[in-house]
Amino acid sequence: EIALNAWQIQERLGSPEGELTLAQAIIYLACAAKSNAVYKAFNETKRLVSTQGSLEVPNHLRNAPSSLMREQGFGKGYRYAHDEPEGYAADEQYFPDGMTPTQLYQPTERGLEGRISEKLKHLRTLDRLARDKANR
Repeated sequence: EIALNAWQIQERLGSPEGELTLAQAIIYLACAAKSNAVYKAFNETKRLVSTQGSLEVPNHLRNAPSSLMREQGFGKGYRYAHDEPEGYAADEQYFPDGMTPTQLYQPTERGLEGRISEKLKHLRTLDRLARDKANR
């Protein structure tokens, strides 16, 4: 987004203001924390899909626009995350039935990914607490 915005400003304003915007974007991006965590997660996801094949979406996540679909259990038990504490459906199952849930994205501790990592740790804690509560 930063690079595209700088490019648009260069196109609209020209020299020298546009060039200064490009230079600022270059410096910002050069100093930004670097990570290939998304790249690795994407590749691992493709590998997982290629080995698991095409699996069914869990019924509780399926849209049920018709009475027949509702009768078949589509959407039954769906938890709307926006209505849940912290806007998160703790311990909700999103992986297909029969697929072991796995953490594909492994953020680094650098830059924004560090904050994302902390958020994911917090969500895993909420998942664990929800499981513990359900098992009592």
